[in-house]
Amino acid sequence: MSGSTHTSTQPLLDVGGLSAGYGRVRIVDDVTFGLHEGEVLAVIGRNGVGKTTLIKTLIGTLPALSGSVRLEGEDVTRAKPYQRARSGVAYVPQGRGIFSSLTVRENLQMGERIGDAPIDAASYQRIHGFFPILEERAGQMAGSFSGGQQQQLALGRALLGKPRVLLLDEPSEGIQPNIVQDIGMLLRRLATSERLTVLVVEQNLALIRLIADRCIVMDKGRFVATLHPDELADGAVAQRYLGV
Repeated sequence: MSGSTHTSTQPLLDVGGLSAGYGRVRIVDDVTFGLHEGEVLAVIGRNGVGKTTLIKTLIGTLPALSGSVRLEGEDVTRAKPYQRARSGVAYVPQGRGIFSSLTVRENLQMGERIGDAPIDAASYQRIHGFFPILEERAGQMAGSFSGGQQQQLALGRALLGKPRVLLLDEPSEGIQPNIVQDIGMLLRRLATSERLTVLVVEQNLALIRLIADRCIVMDKGRFVATLHPDELADGAVAQRYLGV
């Protein structure tokens, strides 16, 4: 875990009083936080407290009921998902969201349509450098990949357009521990060396401690505490906030 310092006072992603839900039911309730360039923020909490709903509201697939989302000072609260993507927001959903019946190469090519950055051969070389298996098995059907390989593919697709902000929902789910660690080390390196800004919803305490600069605890749709990742090594703290 890197205790990175943030010289810019203005957050890259600035969320103020955000509420969202389904019908009249508020799942995210008056959430406020800032995320600075190069920072890795983990949002933690028990199942069903609103973490995935928060991400869906940040990427624009679920409309905000109130509050604001700003990206580099620009109000994107009402922006469509594709507009946010072109502004540099990438998303890897829970379950990875790869296209099983397409090849690895075709899945990666889907990433060309997401962001606004020009994609060239060097863009693919960069991703293959992160995840060599995506080059070695470019012609293989993505559905035949293991869970960990599919997660590498989903990350590679998201990173292809060099996003400013990367949102991840449970990236360790169903993945063998060695690949979880490899992914964590890559994300930490990208945050440090390329100033990638990451928001990760995660239950895996080892991954959180490896990559996060800080943790925000969510409960019943609200942010209720901020922790340093090392505090999660205390079993009583982990039990209190995560029930683990």
